[in-house]
Amino acid sequence: MTEPMPYHASAPGRAHGADLSPLLAPHTIAVIGAARRENSMGHQLLSNLIDYGFSGTVYPVNPHAPSIRSVHAYPSIGAVPAAVDLAVIVVPKEQALEAVEACGEAGVKGLIVITAGFREIGGAGVAREAQLMDIVRRHGMRMIGPNCMGVINADPAVSMNATFAPTMPPFGHAAFVSQSGALGLSVLDYAREYGIGISQFVSIGNNPDVSSTDLLERWEHDPAVQVILMYVENFGDPHRFLASAARITKRKPIIVVKSGRSRAGARAASSHTGALAASDIAVDAMLTQAGVLRANSVEELFDMAMGFGVVARPRSRRTAVLTNAGGPGILAADALEAHGLELVELSPATVEALRPLFPPEASIRNPLDMIASATPAGYQAALTAFLADPCIDAVVPIFVPPFGVKQEDVAEAIVSAARSRPDKPMLAVLMGLEGLPQGRAELSEAGIPAYIFPESAARALSALNRQGEWEARVAARATPRDVDRAAAASIVEAARAAGREQLTQEESIALLRAYGIPVADVRYVAEGDDLAAAGATIGYPLVMKLSSADITHKTDVGGVRVGIKDADELRLAHRQMMERVRVAAPSARTDGVVLQGMVTGGREVIVGITQDPRFGALLMFGLGGVFVEVLQDVVFRVAPVDDAQALDMVRGIRGARVLEGVRGAAAASEPAIVDALCRLSQLAIDFPQIAELDINPLLALADGVVAVDARVRIELDAARAR
Repeated sequence: MTEPMPYHASAPGRAHGADLSPLLAPHTIAVIGAARRENSMGHQLLSNLIDYGFSGTVYPVNPHAPSIRSVHAYPSIGAVPAAVDLAVIVVPKEQALEAVEACGEAGVKGLIVITAGFREIGGAGVAREAQLMDIVRRHGMRMIGPNCMGVINADPAVSMNATFAPTMPPFGHAAFVSQSGALGLSVLDYAREYGIGISQFVSIGNNPDVSSTDLLERWEHDPAVQVILMYVENFGDPHRFLASAARITKRKPIIVVKSGRSRAGARAASSHTGALAASDIAVDAMLTQAGVLRANSVEELFDMAMGFGVVARPRSRRTAVLTNAGGPGILAADALEAHGLELVELSPATVEALRPLFPPEASIRNPLDMIASATPAGYQAALTAFLADPCIDAVVPIFVPPFGVKQEDVAEAIVSAARSRPDKPMLAVLMGLEGLPQGRAELSEAGIPAYIFPESAARALSALNRQGEWEARVAARATPRDVDRAAAASIVEAARAAGREQLTQEESIALLRAYGIPVADVRYVAEGDDLAAAGATIGYPLVMKLSSADITHKTDVGGVRVGIKDADELRLAHRQMMERVRVAAPSARTDGVVLQGMVTGGREVIVGITQDPRFGALLMFGLGGVFVEVLQDVVFRVAPVDDAQALDMVRGIRGARVLEGVRGAAAASEPAIVDALCRLSQLAIDFPQIAELDINPLLALADGVVAVDARVRIELDAARAR
């Protein structure tokens, strides 16, 4: 555009501060660094704004060119004759700060800094980014970048491609935020190839100002955005993200690909909980609590995103499959069950309706194998019968093209059947490439996502069900328990005052007791004290454990004896224990033993607390005892947790059925375990000085829980504890 359009002022209070309209839906854009050279980034970005029909006014800024792409250019941002909502900075890093300062002086509201050479290169780049943020804050601007790919708003009312990407995705209802510009290019190509509609795409780069959470909160209220997609490498403020995402996912699905899943960066820790809490586990815990759907790859992310294009959400996990080839049907059944979906038995009425339609060799069950002779008419009839079955809430039709049958014809038959029950979703699998674009386009237009492989459809259908279940779940808040915080504080502060990181066994048990967690009757017996008298006070049978701050795993050095029946056995066990410990850990300091009443029965579980440098207090639950590090059947959540989240933890381990009671054993009390987890969560929030805490085992009984061993380490550095 060569003539400036009239400037439409933003609504009052939206020009600066938290409002992102100047970045995502501007009326005027200045491209600082626009260039005539066709293979330059500045030329490509300006061309994208022009070629894709930006609805506002574009002002190229270049002191050495009077016009670019036949559009009048200006020597500086200050020379632009109208108010500028958005400036896109595409100049070398040495000129970037000067350009941003000029934008601030000219009253520009938003910046997209494409330029690289900031924090991502370290050294001088870190200082340069700090200077950049000083300018941005001083002038009250909002900024995306630096080191980013830019922003796309595909809404026809805006039609803005402020990136250097050579393609524009079709308009749709998905918004995408990426912390990787290079990945963003692939995402846009993928979206275009598979016909996935994008409303807005934002590459945030180093994101010292506008973050992914800022965008989530913007898209929460945007009616053009129905699904939010994210590629993230880190979360700037995990607790803010958790709070925002947990609210947004009750209305709109959020699907995330988070890089860095490997355990290579796991920090060393002395407790079971700390050792098992690799950084990615904290991320997984947070995403689960927020109701966010996590994808393992960009391909999986788009599988799920396509699924949310269905005309209706499934009412349950009850699913049926029909196919014209046995192998893909078996693959689909395996994948669906692996993702927690239920392949139900067909009702007798459905079987009777289907039997006359197919030859005797066809398998009239779920999955329904119509064999290779199946016709488009057969697909339509079978799907209509499936959709009429009250036991079925979602259908996955699979088509492998045999000779003489076209994918387009089968797609048309699937669409026709879908019209009979628009309240039940279908996710189709078209396995042949020939005719796929046409078939997929027709299905997509009818609200039926189409995939190449059964596993993709299963993944997407699972995501639809999980989202529906999350939205239906009643939101809850953590209920404060009645605790003795003063008693707990005195224990923690006494240890800190003495410069001790490790609490004694007696202190650890007293800490749990202060927070209402049931503990086994216990006595600490120092060296030289009357062992037999202490044993008689508790009563037999007894458990004896070594008391030593230097030994983390007592069983490794013979520091635990169980089933002690009387005083003579107690004295003998004590003597043998001390001899074994002197051999196994000659340098360890020992200060006595702990005697406990022996608790029998129940299931051994482990609960714990660890502090993550980014996420704060993490709560752990899993199967306990000596095998916890081997089985690693544990789950984590970010504290605090409410009762529903604690129950999710209990039911979320692989061995949850063990707690339900097997081979005649009584089931463990879920309410008692939930209460213990919530009390431990409250302890973690009240005392961030607790760096690590293990209760292993916590015996889960039919009528309650009992902690029989605990280990607590506190943080002595006050700043780190905060």
